[in-house]
Amino acid sequence: MEQTDEQVVAAVLGGHRELFEVLIRRYNQRLYRVVRGVLRANEGEIEDVMQQAYVNAYLHLDQFAGRATFSTWLTKIALYEALSRARRLGRTVSLDEAVDSGAEDIVDRMQVDTPDPERQALTGELGEALQGAIEQLPPAYRTVFMLREVEGLSTSESADILGVREEVVKTRLHRARGMLRHELFERVGASSSAAFTFHALRCDRMVARVFAALAAQQV
Repeated sequence: MEQTDEQVVAAVLGGHRELFEVLIRRYNQRLYRVVRGVLRANEGEIEDVMQQAYVNAYLHLDQFAGRATFSTWLTKIALYEALSRARRLGRTVSLDEAVDSGAEDIVDRMQVDTPDPERQALTGELGEALQGAIEQLPPAYRTVFMLREVEGLSTSESADILGVREEVVKTRLHRARGMLRHELFERVGASSSAAFTFHALRCDRMVARVFAALAAQQV
């Protein structure tokens, strides 16, 4: 029987440091999607942020009080690390900043830049078209869409992670959907969980990077 997150955390805190790998592998996919939702950066930079988020979580694991689920606690750490990196790079606005005024321009750009869905389906690239469309969403909407539609979190979980009311999550998700071309979303919505995947070899690399970083800090 698979151990719960809380059981794994307790084991790590009890001296079984190597079991932190279980948590890394369990949440690589989610953290990748959350970080990419904020940064829209190159893959190396995204992995740097993920690594730092795991290191931060490990170093403060004794502060996990169980008031929220471990997955929510870890996702918040990754989100804050991504936002901090984005601010340093000057690449994004606050997730709470209003972006309604540019919605029409964004939709227009997507219609020009994103290939026709029928043509994409014929070439087997519809998933890439969806990813391209999602990445053109404003940060506030893109992050909510990643959490709710791509990662499959509930409205309440997403609200907890982002520190906003559930109504805000619902509104942003509704607007994000509206910005995506209707026919594109309809074609891939049922399989949107396949977007922005973090494959096995990358999982192996992330585990190695995190433990190397911890070793360098003599933790």
